[in-house]
Amino acid sequence: MKPMRTLVTGATGYVGSRLVSALLAAGHQVTVASRNPERLGDFGWIDDVTPVLFDAADPESVSSALTVAGPVDVIYYLVHGIGQPGFRDADNAAAANVAQAAKAAGVARIVYLGGFVPDADQLSEHLAGRAEVAEALTIDGGPDVVWLGAAIIIGAGSTSFELLRYVGDRFLLIPMPPWAQNPLDPISISDVLYYLIAAADAERVPPGQYDIRGPERTTYGDLLLTYARLSGKWRQGVPAPDVDMWLVSRVAALFVPVPSGLTTDLVESLDYPMTASSHGLSELIPDPPGGLVGNEDAIRLSLSGRKQLPVDRLADPHHLADTDPDWAGGDVLRLRKLVAMVTPPQTHAALGLLGAVPGPVAGWWRAGLDTLIGLAPRGAS
Repeated sequence: MKPMRTLVTGATGYVGSRLVSALLAAGHQVTVASRNPERLGDFGWIDDVTPVLFDAADPESVSSALTVAGPVDVIYYLVHGIGQPGFRDADNAAAANVAQAAKAAGVARIVYLGGFVPDADQLSEHLAGRAEVAEALTIDGGPDVVWLGAAIIIGAGSTSFELLRYVGDRFLLIPMPPWAQNPLDPISISDVLYYLIAAADAERVPPGQYDIRGPERTTYGDLLLTYARLSGKWRQGVPAPDVDMWLVSRVAALFVPVPSGLTTDLVESLDYPMTASSHGLSELIPDPPGGLVGNEDAIRLSLSGRKQLPVDRLADPHHLADTDPDWAGGDVLRLRKLVAMVTPPQTHAALGLLGAVPGPVAGWWRAGLDTLIGLAPRGAS
């Protein structure tokens, strides 16, 4: 593929920040878009990209960003408001703004990363919203749109993986309601990045909807137990009754440190089989060198990062970056950071002993300390 001029929206997010690194490594020109350009300075690739102010909710901001960016071949659309009130309507309006501005600027293609859309009469807000965004991006005379659908993305820092981590770490007995046996096609973050870059190639990938998946089908319940085994924890699945998913999502939000809005929206989506359609991108694109990453290997890689580094210096994209959310990385990592803040540097080598703390206990400690920090009075700014 010849070098492209790309614009990455959602560049400060989990997938977006890693996509920027991957595009640069592949020799492409990258403009990064954000509502808060100052935050872009936290990312290791900032000196190698062109930053622009970009608020997808504001049509004038989008048009201005494309003017500043100059000619753009491909826009990567990774913007979403999941977890926020009214995100569905806001996401649709933002996508329409970008589509109109891209048409006016002569952008050739938009590559959009969404989710699978199961064949069901009633979909969760999250799943229904993903399909609507793809429709909003597709306008007469506008850029070609390639919509990639993915289920759970395995990688430290991914919201889906962090939910998996916290349930596997905090529960000795893991409830297994009937929906935990729904079929699931996970995909590793490295394979997501590979397909995103490949999807920009108009010579190989026509416009349209394509699902992307890893090489192995599983269930959410089996994935939880696989995570526990690979992380060295004894866990047991326990059959549980089929409770309304609205209630399940709210209860789940109480037991994990992932933002409650994200948790509830994603957990509600587990009520559906999350499997790729037969029309996948793998029919047009060969597997990456070395093949697609299996579930166990992806989990091992996600657990193998020993130190948070700038996203462009990660030995593997599965590792946790220093710009990933504060709530990511597990309870033990959070405890180490909190303890390191109030202890002298000479004692920090001993913080590795926290790894011996049982997962449920680490979760209680972490929740207690986070609560104390939240209640502590703030100093005057």
